[in-house]
Amino acid sequence: MIDAATQALVLQRYPMLRELPAAQLAELLTDAALLRMPAGSLMFDENQPCRGLPLLLSGSVRIVKAAPNGRALHLYQVRPGDSCILTSSCLLGHAPYHARGTAECDIELVVLPPAAFKRLMAQLESFREHVFSNFSQRLTDLMALVSAVAFQKLDQRLAALLVARESPLHTTHQALADELGSVREIVSRLLKNFADQGWLRLGREQIEVLDAAALARFVSL
Repeated sequence: MIDAATQALVLQRYPMLRELPAAQLAELLTDAALLRMPAGSLMFDENQPCRGLPLLLSGSVRIVKAAPNGRALHLYQVRPGDSCILTSSCLLGHAPYHARGTAECDIELVVLPPAAFKRLMAQLESFREHVFSNFSQRLTDLMALVSAVAFQKLDQRLAALLVARESPLHTTHQALADELGSVREIVSRLLKNFADQGWLRLGREQIEVLDAAALARFVSL
């Protein structure tokens, strides 16, 4: 059983649970587990069974599809208040994970057992809407990712990423490579090329976009 402060935070992050009668909410949280994990922790990996539904209270989790050669393609992030569609699909389909989840920073989460997830899906319409709304949004994002990987060159995908983010970006070349499913050396070379053309300025773990319009035109070529 989680404590009152954690319960209040769960209801703040996932307000649809407030619709449950007090007795049902208490029953739901009776078998819930509160976990705190440091940055870099592996939450789950491919082919592992799903042991429950995470309700993320703080931090963020990065979901990636890994290749045998060590490269990984960023699929999406889970933030407080989100539901992880990969976990939901595993629980609904009684299937193992098909991707990897890693804590991007220190995280705190409550994990509901599979039986609790099934009860919520059956009894609480707003929870079902929350889960399926996340499915819809993630599917749209993943279709855009498939389109970018299939039809855009890596340099265009990198330019699109830079345009979409607020400048300056506080990140590393390795983090960008991981997100694009590439390697650091290639991304560093492309960034240097963009810098040579005056489109951006490179700093230590920082990228300042100087000409967003030029990057946007490059994306649309």
